[in-house]
Amino acid sequence: MVLEKLKDIPKNRSLVMITFLAFISYLFMTFVIFAPIEAELMARTGYGVMEFELAWTSENINKIFKAWGQDGKNKQLYVTYVDFLYIPSYGFFMAGCILLISRKLEGKSQEIGFYMTLTPFIAGIFDVIENINLILMLTDDRYVWSLSPFFASLCATIKFGLLILAILFFLISLIILSIQKIK
Repeated sequence: MVLEKLKDIPKNRSLVMITFLAFISYLFMTFVIFAPIEAELMARTGYGVMEFELAWTSENINKIFKAWGQDGKNKQLYVTYVDFLYIPSYGFFMAGCILLISRKLEGKSQEIGFYMTLTPFIAGIFDVIENINLILMLTDDRYVWSLSPFFASLCATIKFGLLILAILFFLISLIILSIQKIK
């Protein structure tokens, strides 16, 4: 198996450090950058980033943009650009957690875990495509009336699905290892 090298590379100490730094970065961006802007947009207009990412149609995007106004669009544009830094933060944090726990698994479960380590990065690819479409719509109204709303929402849905899958794998693995330890 190609991913078998993940048993030893990177070394646990390095992996823990990478995962910890990614976690700190993830927390900083979530609570210091994203949360205040999200709270303001939601309180003022009832629309936040999730509504934007999962709008699906030009009509829904247009409704959100009218509610936000130019100031809200500018704030969301800033958030979307910062999201390009958020992708490696959540990617390395989640992949690190999955890899650390996968190293404790055995047999087929461990092999699946090594493949699951890739899911946050695959989700990140969809996040990049989503962000490009969001930026196009935020900077040029013509893209609101194109396929950009659909592609952004499709990519967001796939991204969230992959991230949920990664989280579920981690939690189930954690439960299995905890039960095995008790026995």
